[in-house]
Amino acid sequence: MSGRVFRRAGGSAARPVGPVGAALSGLTAQQLSRRSFFGATAVGALGVVGGLGLAGGSDFLAPTRARAAGNLPITVINNSGAYDNGNVFIHVVGTLITTGQQGHVDQSGAFIPASLADNTEADGSAVYGFPLSDWGTVSLPEPISGRLYISLGKRLPFKVVGTDAGPGIAHPAGWVESDPSFGILYDSFEFTHQNGAMYCNSTQVDMFSVPIGIHLQGAGDQRAGFINPGARGAFFDKLRNTEGFSNLVVDDRRVIAPSHGIGAGRFSGNYFDGYIGESWDRYSSAEMHVSTGTAQYSLRRDGDALVAYQDGAERVRFDRPSTADVLFCNGNLAAPNDGVRGPIAAILGAALNRSTMRDFTEQPTTDAAQFYQQPITNHYAAATHAAHSDGRAYGFAFDDVSAFASYIEDGAASSVELTIEPL
Repeated sequence: MSGRVFRRAGGSAARPVGPVGAALSGLTAQQLSRRSFFGATAVGALGVVGGLGLAGGSDFLAPTRARAAGNLPITVINNSGAYDNGNVFIHVVGTLITTGQQGHVDQSGAFIPASLADNTEADGSAVYGFPLSDWGTVSLPEPISGRLYISLGKRLPFKVVGTDAGPGIAHPAGWVESDPSFGILYDSFEFTHQNGAMYCNSTQVDMFSVPIGIHLQGAGDQRAGFINPGARGAFFDKLRNTEGFSNLVVDDRRVIAPSHGIGAGRFSGNYFDGYIGESWDRYSSAEMHVSTGTAQYSLRRDGDALVAYQDGAERVRFDRPSTADVLFCNGNLAAPNDGVRGPIAAILGAALNRSTMRDFTEQPTTDAAQFYQQPITNHYAAATHAAHSDGRAYGFAFDDVSAFASYIEDGAASSVELTIEPL
């Protein structure tokens, strides 16, 4: 199996942009976001993606309003129009935050630690999915960080593998042709549920396939991930007709993110190189001003590095990234939880994906009308935002910079409703 193995919850990166929430049992809200609990936990063949933080504010994180700890109901509504509930499969897998154990959630709402004995199928896979017609409402325990996968027409194969830290779960990798999930129509919803709080998002960081809308209720009433009518088909058509991106489209099943497209031979590993060079050259004669929300930096080029200065002193330098670094938000743009490199790397990564870095010396740019306007840009990410009714999406791992990601949170969550939108 070619899937990723996720080992632990609570990432290594901090949220540098915008407001942050309160500490929750030793893990801050910053550590529970999409990029930290997935990007920073992958130890499989794809390596560590890295990343940081929360998109959106902390209005609903007040612990004084938190409900009593316990299971959270998640209702799945099937509006696919193509599959009945008996052919919609729900799989809930993740990591228990208190112990670091990986496992799955069963139909009773219990967290079951992964075991090599789970691989009971003839192909060596584990059965973690159940038909929507049998499951009804998912009861999500806590404290857990993970994913709820929805597959259509067929159950997803997972596999438990041994790691130095104990049994790990290899997740589907639908962008890898040799992976058993490649021929299955599926997508996922990402979450961290702890102390009555819910942090969650839809994601297109890996691929765009089955649109899943999120309705989170509790102290607030929030929605994310819903797409415009007909937007799925329009998204596929847009990428089919965009030079350099057409090979990312896999029939009517999914569009693979360009980051994964490089390894799959579907996307050029040099795509961004020219724009990266132009952006680096700009700051040989100009100065970039970066605000992380808590600090201000001036960036200038020194040799082949972009150097961040604060009060005249050098703080950190960034070697020129590759196209893969830009798309994966990794390598020379990795964002560790150090309060300096991480926040700046996120802003630079967002500026390169959105093609604003060369022409805008004040970063991060916050006017979405300026994003994706250059011929060389992340057209995949641009199309994900155009497809969503509120313009928010997770088209790349740093898409939460300036709060453009499809992320919502509630510190007193009472219910979640997931809607499989029409295919």
